[in-house]
Amino acid sequence: MNKRLIILVTALLALVQTANANNWWENYPPDNKRVSLTSTNLPIVWIEVDGQYIDRDERITARMKVIHNGDGLLNYADTVIHPGQHIDYEGYIALRYRGNSSFSNSDKKPYSFRPLDKPLEDGGEKQKVKILGMGKDNNWALLAPYADKSMIRDMLAFEISRPWMEYVPQGRYCEMYLDGVYYGVYILTEVVSKGKHRLNLSDPGETDDELTGGYIMEVDRNDEKVYTSKRHPVDSTGKQYTSKYIRFQYKSPEYEDMTTSQIAYIKSRIDQMETALWNYTPPGESTYGQYIDIDNFVDYQLAQELGHNVDGYRLSGKFFKRRDSEDPRFKMVLWDMNLAYGNADYYKGWRTDTWIYKNNNTLNSQSDSQLIPFWWYKLNTDPNYTARLKARWAQYRRSNLRDDRIMALVDSLALVLTKNGAVTRNSQAWPRWGQYVWPNYYVADSFVDEIDWLKQWLHDRIAWMDQRLGFDPNALMRGDVNADGQVSINDVTTLIDYLLSGNASGIDTEAADSDLNGRITIDDVTVLIDFLLSGHW
Repeated sequence: MNKRLIILVTALLALVQTANANNWWENYPPDNKRVSLTSTNLPIVWIEVDGQYIDRDERITARMKVIHNGDGLLNYADTVIHPGQHIDYEGYIALRYRGNSSFSNSDKKPYSFRPLDKPLEDGGEKQKVKILGMGKDNNWALLAPYADKSMIRDMLAFEISRPWMEYVPQGRYCEMYLDGVYYGVYILTEVVSKGKHRLNLSDPGETDDELTGGYIMEVDRNDEKVYTSKRHPVDSTGKQYTSKYIRFQYKSPEYEDMTTSQIAYIKSRIDQMETALWNYTPPGESTYGQYIDIDNFVDYQLAQELGHNVDGYRLSGKFFKRRDSEDPRFKMVLWDMNLAYGNADYYKGWRTDTWIYKNNNTLNSQSDSQLIPFWWYKLNTDPNYTARLKARWAQYRRSNLRDDRIMALVDSLALVLTKNGAVTRNSQAWPRWGQYVWPNYYVADSFVDEIDWLKQWLHDRIAWMDQRLGFDPNALMRGDVNADGQVSINDVTTLIDYLLSGNASGIDTEAADSDLNGRITIDDVTVLIDFLLSGHW
């Protein structure tokens, strides 16, 4: 055997050994490939790639079928014994892996897919489809809860923020098969993208008002085409880290699809926003308020802080801008919360007693390149902004973040996963209880253990934020029927609507009992109006 052939054979053997170590040729299968699913309350997703390797960059043609017989009904994996089930979607998709740490550090991989009218090889074009009750679109993800052993952190963050933010992605739990192998519980979700049922943004034009929107950008890593901020991150005293940078990725339009004018415009608009934030003198709402939606930024900050999200603000920091004629201000969108709520054992992510927006000192001390933009430090030096933060927190706490309601939300999400054994099947495929999975701070022995720990963490985090933001959970705001943190004529209207319709959605029934007799009647309307006229109960 000549020398060149020996080298070639050695290289091929090394490649095979690497492949065997990574299991890429089987598309990263679960530990147990013989898990049986008979029936489930979750939709069932089948993906067939016929043994093709799924790539991270280039999409491949796959076939997908989704069975969902409806909420409250069971779905059956054996379609021969159970014919006539409702097929929510069936067709071709363009499939690839997605994610950064959620791919690299997880055995269970997430996916991105786009529905197609025919295979890519035949010139297939992406198609907008409605899936599992979510609005028509052509851009979807299958998130793979792995490091988050509760499997509810992303969905919990979405549901907490949904009443407050303009757009929050929707997701549905499902159980997935790939080439006939059970891969476990996934979240089929919308992604933050442009679309009629998502961020309903106009495509940017070349001149005048059309040039000003719409754009989606993202604070993230320097691993794509980026715009580097002219400002640096700052430490907890406001001093700049001059060797660290804030970078913005182009998400929609993608950089390759943008014109020179569009690139120049969005850069200049970010510069203007950052200059206003950097130079304002408190109170500065009239300065920076021209460039950011302050209430939206407040809601985004509360979402990141409630979760004490170790990646908050600095990674997956998605923001968008409409045309000036519609709204000239930047707004944030929530995404990527699977390492929040105490899940991370690094950068103090597990703690309940610090502000994550002040975490740059810790990040920098451990040589992380992705620091938190200075925006959040500057905003929190403005007493008007912090006053809004406190008022909004009080609204949260009197409505969907009330102690009983947040714990009920956690329980309801957990119940979806335990009701018909999805958690058990997922754990059979990926047996990880009692084992450290990066970056778990708490290593739970069971699903019940994980949920109990998460609830205790939330209780401690909320109590600390109450103390720091000046909210007394025991102080009921009598008459604040709509739970907006104030008593006004709007509460009278809400109370009358409730009495006429009987629909208690969106009202605080304790606060609605204005006369404190334990019942809600027309007398409470009278008492509430008297209070508004006289100023005392």
